[in-house]
Amino acid sequence: MLLPVVAVIVGLLLLVWSADRFVEGAAATACYFGMPPLLIGMVIVGFGTSAPELVVSAISAVQGNPGIALGNAYGSNITNIALILGLTALLSPIAVHSQVLRKELPLLSLMTLLAAGQLFDGQISRADALVLLLVFALLMGWTIWQGMKKKTDALATEMEQELSAHTMPLQRALLWLAIGLVLLIVSSRLLVWGAVAIAQQFGVSDLIIGLTVVAVGTSLPELASSLMAVRKGEHDIALGNVLGSNLFNTLAVVGIAGAIEPLAVGAEVLRRDVLVMALLTLSLFVFGYGFRGPGKGRINRCEGAGLLTVYLGYTAYLVLTIF
Repeated sequence: MLLPVVAVIVGLLLLVWSADRFVEGAAATACYFGMPPLLIGMVIVGFGTSAPELVVSAISAVQGNPGIALGNAYGSNITNIALILGLTALLSPIAVHSQVLRKELPLLSLMTLLAAGQLFDGQISRADALVLLLVFALLMGWTIWQGMKKKTDALATEMEQELSAHTMPLQRALLWLAIGLVLLIVSSRLLVWGAVAIAQQFGVSDLIIGLTVVAVGTSLPELASSLMAVRKGEHDIALGNVLGSNLFNTLAVVGIAGAIEPLAVGAEVLRRDVLVMALLTLSLFVFGYGFRGPGKGRINRCEGAGLLTVYLGYTAYLVLTIF
């Protein structure tokens, strides 16, 4: 029993570290080959923060553990809103601007409905997975096109400053890119093996392990970047990280896992996990519109505490189902 627990802990730590190295190496390499800073920020850094979820779910699908693949994606979405935004708002209230309410949140809500609709037949088929990946590709293309149309873009400026401040030789960038990618795969395999072994030892479904231990572990990059954003007073980034990550998980992570191997889905995923995920997304609308007038919505400390309470209650319910 000790070995699987150590495997999970080491796997999680190595996963987070290797994801950082992979992003650093990929961003620096892309810069050398002339990729615009905006694309580096949106594509490489955006993909990189969700790389743990993506690789873990893909490997879980390959190894025939659909519960971990799906639990990791939906559990990460719940963790992102309830735990990460809850904790972040508790430290410092998060402003919710009208653009988020008009564009990002409605989009995330629609994708959550799409995910729920695909689960009614008890599986994510390859056709379902291809639909998710197609929608994701269209959204990415549209977002990049919108960003490139702007003469000045905050993300592009920030990314340019970041790349200038952390320059590295091409050889080192390629080395970090290779090491990060290899360790991402190795650490994900280690994590999945440990999680499955623990689930078998306790007679727990791998879905529960995916929704809890694995989901929290793979969400650590989002937690770190959100807390760092709050320290710098960049609340928009904290909220943007979570919404972007949830879109990525719902479409790309589940889509790639389902394309590798169709995922069998228990009825409890729809009536419990997707329902909680949808209600948490809806709660962001309520907090965002608030009662302070248009454009003045925010997630305050009380609401942050409420999100954390929901997360603790949901996790406690999952633990109780084991016993």
